[in-house]
Amino acid sequence: MSRQNYRESDMLVKILTDRFGKKMFLLNRARKPGFTLGAGILPFTHADYIGEVRESGLSYLSAIKNATQYRQISDDITLNAYAAYIFGLIDLAFPDGRPVGFWFNQIKQALYLIDSGLDPQIIANVIEVQMLKEYGVEPNWRGCVIDGRADLPLDFSESYGGLLCQNHWDKDPHRLHASPRAIFYLRRFSTLDLNKVERINVKPDTKAELRRILDVIYTDMVGVTPKAKRFLDQMHQWQDRLPDDSE
Repeated sequence: MSRQNYRESDMLVKILTDRFGKKMFLLNRARKPGFTLGAGILPFTHADYIGEVRESGLSYLSAIKNATQYRQISDDITLNAYAAYIFGLIDLAFPDGRPVGFWFNQIKQALYLIDSGLDPQIIANVIEVQMLKEYGVEPNWRGCVIDGRADLPLDFSESYGGLLCQNHWDKDPHRLHASPRAIFYLRRFSTLDLNKVERINVKPDTKAELRRILDVIYTDMVGVTPKAKRFLDQMHQWQDRLPDDSE
C-alpha cells in the first residue's frame, strides 16, 4: 500500500493482507544495495509474504514469494493516482490490524482491472459507492426512501440519506439534481461484482457528473478525503482546460 524511509537504512512498508488487514512491517537494511526482498516491496505489488505478524507494533518479513507488480499502474501516473486513492479509501475506513474480509479480493480485483486497461475512474467510483457503508453511511439505492418506488425518475437527497422519487422531490429543494443516467450507474455500482466486469464504456459527461455527486457525498456525509484525491482533482482540472480537438 505504501512505504517510507525509516532510520538510516531501514524502511516501513504497509501491506494489505488477506488475514490481518493492514499491517506495518519493518524491513531492516531495505535501502541498502542488493536488498534481497526489494522486488516484493515495490508499490502496487501482490505477493505471498512470510514473516512475523505482531498484534501490536511493527511486524517483520523474512521472505517474499510469487511477487507480481501491477506494471501498468506503476508506470502510469494517472493509474497510479487512482490506485493510491483506492488504497486511501480502505486505509481510512479500517484501523490497522483489523481484517477487511470481502474488501481484500475486491481491492485486488479493482487493481487488476485498472492494470488491464479498464477505466480507472469508474473502477474507483464502484469502490467509493460500495465502501460508504464502511464509513457508517449506507444510502438506500434500491428506490425512493419514502415509498420505495423505483419506476419514477429518481434523484439523490443528502437530507433523506438516499433516493427520492419524482413524487417527493418537493421535500428536498437541495437534492443533487442528478441525471437519470448518473443515478442508473450509482444504483448499478452499489451491487456490482467487479469479478464480472469485462468492459466499461461511460460517456465523459456522465463520468464528470458521477465525480460531482460522489464528491458531494464524501465531503458532506462521510467527511474524509484520502491524500491522493487532491492530485486527482488537479488532474481533472488540467484535463478540463485542454482544448477540445473536435472544435
